[in-house]
Amino acid sequence: MPAGVPTSTYVKMLAASLLAMCAGAEVVHRYYRPDLTIPEIPPKRGELKTELLGLKERKHKPQVSQQEELK
Repeated sequence: MPAGVPTSTYVKMLAASLLAMCAGAEVVHRYYRPDLTIPEIPPKRGELKTELLGLKERKHKPQVSQQEELK
């Protein structure tokens, strides 16, 4: 086995790593539950929360920092 590790130790570490990865994935998926419902009518523009706000037209002038004003 790699690095002179006995086969039993290698298998135990492999099993423990796999179990830890699966447990971590389960915890993350339970914490961040996705909304799997499919609406019948598509949402109107702006109602979808995953829409990127930075891509919309800016209605106000962006703020300039004081350091940039001094240049």
